[in-house]
Amino acid sequence: MLYSDYTIEQLRTELGKLKEQAQKAEQLGEISKVEILERKMQMVASYMLHPGDYIPGHIHELKGDPGHTFQINYIDGMMAWGYRINLLGEAYEKEEALPISLLGQEVKEKQ
Repeated sequence: MLYSDYTIEQLRTELGKLKEQAQKAEQLGEISKVEILERKMQMVASYMLHPGDYIPGHIHELKGDPGHTFQINYIDGMMAWGYRINLLGEAYEKEEALPISLLGQEVKEKQ
């Protein structure tokens, strides 16, 4: 079953299971498994959000990365495509895609 077919309750349950698995993997020192499970949790959390709330041209904080913001170029499914911006306001050259669950508060709209 695809995450897009899950109900909100099923997504919450799945998120709980993944968190449990990640905690166990961390206790066992399985770092790569923890990272994989964290990525899965980010995707599950994205399906609990509404992609229409994220507007191209707007800039958002990045959860877990206080040194950068993210300017959205476009939304494709649960992924926001755009550019990271550093504290000096310089955008990185390479466009990247991030799950919308990694986007924090809106900072501002592109000037």
